[in-house]
Amino acid sequence: MSKSLDGVLIKAAHKKETFTESQIRALAMCMDPKTGCQHFLSNYFYIQHPTKGKMLYQPFDYQKRLIDTYNNHRFSISLLPRQTGKSTSAAGYLLWYAMFVPDSTILVAAHKYAGAQEIMQRVRYAYESVPNYIRAGVTSYNKGSIDFDNGSRIVAMTTTENTGRGMSISLLYADEFAFVRPTIAREFWTSISPTLSTGGKAIITSTPNSDEDQFAFIWKQANKNIDEFGNEQETGINGFRAFRAEWWEHPDRDDKWKAEEIGRIGEDRFRREHGLEFLIYDETLINATTLLELEPREPVFKQGQVRWFKQPEKDKTYVISLDPSLGTGGDFSAIQIYELPSLEQAGEWQHNKTPIPQQIKLLQQITSFLAETVDKNNIYYSIENNTIGEAALISIAEIGEENIPGTFLTESKSHGNSRRFRKGFNTTQRNKLAACAKLKSLVESKKLKVHSKNLISELKTFVANGGSYAAKVGETDDLVMSLVLITRMMQGLQSFDANLDTAMRDHNDSFVEPMPFVIF
Repeated sequence: MSKSLDGVLIKAAHKKETFTESQIRALAMCMDPKTGCQHFLSNYFYIQHPTKGKMLYQPFDYQKRLIDTYNNHRFSISLLPRQTGKSTSAAGYLLWYAMFVPDSTILVAAHKYAGAQEIMQRVRYAYESVPNYIRAGVTSYNKGSIDFDNGSRIVAMTTTENTGRGMSISLLYADEFAFVRPTIAREFWTSISPTLSTGGKAIITSTPNSDEDQFAFIWKQANKNIDEFGNEQETGINGFRAFRAEWWEHPDRDDKWKAEEIGRIGEDRFRREHGLEFLIYDETLINATTLLELEPREPVFKQGQVRWFKQPEKDKTYVISLDPSLGTGGDFSAIQIYELPSLEQAGEWQHNKTPIPQQIKLLQQITSFLAETVDKNNIYYSIENNTIGEAALISIAEIGEENIPGTFLTESKSHGNSRRFRKGFNTTQRNKLAACAKLKSLVESKKLKVHSKNLISELKTFVANGGSYAAKVGETDDLVMSLVLITRMMQGLQSFDANLDTAMRDHNDSFVEPMPFVIF
């Protein structure tokens, strides 16, 4: 609902005014494109302090530097701790910009609707406290937007793939951008960038989250600011100026505060929200610290779309898992190749448009390639046989198991007094959780080695989901599920290989005997 434009709190538009000389000087100081913002904030910008109530904004040193970064650079990205006044400072800058840079369209994009409304509330509160001889009149005054009589407007929206599409944006402010869903953030940035190409400004702020999201990507590029001669440049290779403030720059925070805060929220949350480490916010299967330490390796060679991270070795054992898909462009099918007993990733494959018969043909090609170096008795393969896996079993039967070098591992299940064999591995919530727990133990203890960039990315979005684990909304987990199958295969094989058994055991936990399986 709009407020009455005749009210005391709002200055009506397009009305003639009389100014004193001192008021003209004050207005002129606010209008200065270089120093005007700092003057405005220090003299006319009022905020609602959570305990002190209404008070004039009194910026700390790091906030003054932050405002200068906003004002002096077309593109800026800021990494800031929680509760350090970044939204308040931004609200002040946006209000100043709207009133003193005519005909500007300012878009506030926040990761949640409540966040967008909170920023607009701060803008509105500040505007209502500015004296009439300083502030611009308004033609429209709503919760989600303000239109000024100088042609400028501020619009607040939730960040989606299409936010800002079609708008001619003068200034974009993206708040807590690291917490926008990764797929949405990528699409939003792809969509919004052309609207800034005609001279618009962009301000991006956030506390960190994943080190692979769109915010992290822009931040890393902004910090690549050394030219070919070794000289530091003001902006990174993407044109962004990087700004960072530390938690201890806030005058009310010291080591005692740090200890108390860690006691309240824990070490990992403190490192992320105050220490500005890119530790993942969600409850991932693998703990955030371990994920941060995983370093991808470039493939040493490729065979078509199969990426190999090391050459096959004669005296090693290899396990190959296939998590099949329909191959129609939706879900991905994925293959993982692991070397034993080193528990090291040797290769992988992933695609979403390869039909099931070709997936099995590729599995055959991989085992045949390994058989050129490795004894086929040291090659083991299997598939996930739920639903679509039935079609994969048919394709294996058509090719003939005898034509696929290696041994087809098959899990067995008991049914009363009889034992029925079904080729491959069937995934249930129970055995998925058990395998995920073992995978977590192996990765966090650094026993299982992961080299693939794509797999590491999936592990960073493989999170708690109800009573199990799955990819975050909009992400994929096919490479991870193929790795979960590898874990189940290795658990079965460790009963027959003393070296593998030693490598797989976690002496901090009691060893649980794996489900029996059958070798055909």
